[in-house]
Amino acid sequence: MATLDFKGKSIIQNYHLTVKYHELLPQKSKSMTDKVSLNDNLIIHGDNLKALKALLPTYAGKVKCIYIDPPYNTGNENWIYNDNVNSPMMQEWLGKTVDKEDLTRHDKWLCLMTPRLKLLKDLLKEDGIIFISIDDNEIHRLRLLMDELFGEGNFIAQLGWQKVYSPKNQSTYFSNDYEFVLCYAKDLSKIEINLLPRTTEMDSRYKNPDNDPRGDWKSGDLIASEERKNGHYIVKSPKTGKEFDAPPGKHWSCSKENMENFLADNRIWFGKDGTAFPSMKQFLSEVKQGRKASSLLMYKDYGHTDEAKKEIKSIFYDSEKIPFDTPKPLKLIKNLITLGSNKDSIILDSFAGSGTTGHAVLDLNQEDGGKRKFILIECENYAEKITSERIKRIIEGLPKSTDISLNKKLNGSFSYFELGKPIEMENILSGKNLPTYKELARYIFYTATGEEFEEKKINEKRQFIGESKNYEIFLLYNPDITSLKKTALTLELANKLGEFKGKRRLVFAPTKYLDNEQLNQLKIDFAQLPFEIYKFAE
Repeated sequence: MATLDFKGKSIIQNYHLTVKYHELLPQKSKSMTDKVSLNDNLIIHGDNLKALKALLPTYAGKVKCIYIDPPYNTGNENWIYNDNVNSPMMQEWLGKTVDKEDLTRHDKWLCLMTPRLKLLKDLLKEDGIIFISIDDNEIHRLRLLMDELFGEGNFIAQLGWQKVYSPKNQSTYFSNDYEFVLCYAKDLSKIEINLLPRTTEMDSRYKNPDNDPRGDWKSGDLIASEERKNGHYIVKSPKTGKEFDAPPGKHWSCSKENMENFLADNRIWFGKDGTAFPSMKQFLSEVKQGRKASSLLMYKDYGHTDEAKKEIKSIFYDSEKIPFDTPKPLKLIKNLITLGSNKDSIILDSFAGSGTTGHAVLDLNQEDGGKRKFILIECENYAEKITSERIKRIIEGLPKSTDISLNKKLNGSFSYFELGKPIEMENILSGKNLPTYKELARYIFYTATGEEFEEKKINEKRQFIGESKNYEIFLLYNPDITSLKKTALTLELANKLGEFKGKRRLVFAPTKYLDNEQLNQLKIDFAQLPFEIYKFAE
């Protein structure tokens, strides 16, 4: 397999592992829910690399569909490389705008994408799918990068999205009418691409020329290729008595017995005058399947850039100008989500922008009664004023909007989080910036077990934080340095852990006053904070 080389590749390869877990701080006043929770629809404001790492304890292996719209690296976007990697070369990159004059802009872009894509892969379910919008500037490099990170065998398609509805005559060489949506699976053997809903145009092909009480239908062929021994027999029109047989070299597609049953059931059509070659009635009411998606995403089905701008202008109708320059159309994201997820899936967008992905999830749920959830991550300062505000407005409904589809309320809620300080275990020794009990519990549980953390299972009174495949897990901790200095696993505390339920008890604490023999008798494995968190990870 061809490989991709770029400046910083060897440095960035494992950078995602060194990124510290950060607190996710709930913002009740910015949320739209009675109870802020990480299990709600989420909008997270903060650096998306750190936010993705912070989501791992709760969502690793849980996300069914990812859509991202990263910087296209055109040289005109004024994006800045801000990953604080411990490398002199990459330290030189920090805080500098990436423009067309930057000879390392492709290297910087690849260094930006690599750790984020690795964390996104960790968050995907085994049957998960990722869609990435991109254009000519980086498509070839992104293909090679994705082949390395996801595996060449997990490539699904390179889709072409027709982003404009008419060619641009002012273009220098060719009118740039389309972009790409790159699609990869976490494990191609486990995924399934869904069908799209049928269109009005498809259904309009069904008519009812004979007023059949079963409703509209269209003609289907009764002839199959090649010649079969019992494939020739006479079919007689009941209206005129005219006789028909399969043409030479062909055969009827059903047996004589089945043909007679179809005739008796008025399923065979001989035309209005009864003299046309017979065909099979296919009733619209019996059509269950949708339609296979094309790799060419035509604007009629997937929207275009002008449509996207009109959509966001309709939502922010009280703004003097369109509040976001490059939104994606709702149709595009709705159809991608439909293709790559189910009605109860979690959908993630870590370059959330104007919030189209969240809008699409709520819209689909309203249409089909689904229970999809979204996770939106936005690093820019407009996370509240645009990303979150859009979701608020469509949930509340916009009766004054000129777009009547926005007038009615949408069912939904979301919890808003700010990215907090890093959870640094060495701070437990110094007493500085101590994490809350829940934040440390989340970090410890996931890091030690690799399994999903369920916050509702916490019982601080018992100091119980959850149950893994092999352990009941306890955390003896209080975010106060004076208290921590006095905290130890004693015989009294060990006896208060509760009745033994068949799994060993894994206890995290600053120290212990029990020897190994006592611990074994009590079915306890002890892990000292902050040093032994990784000890039990499989």
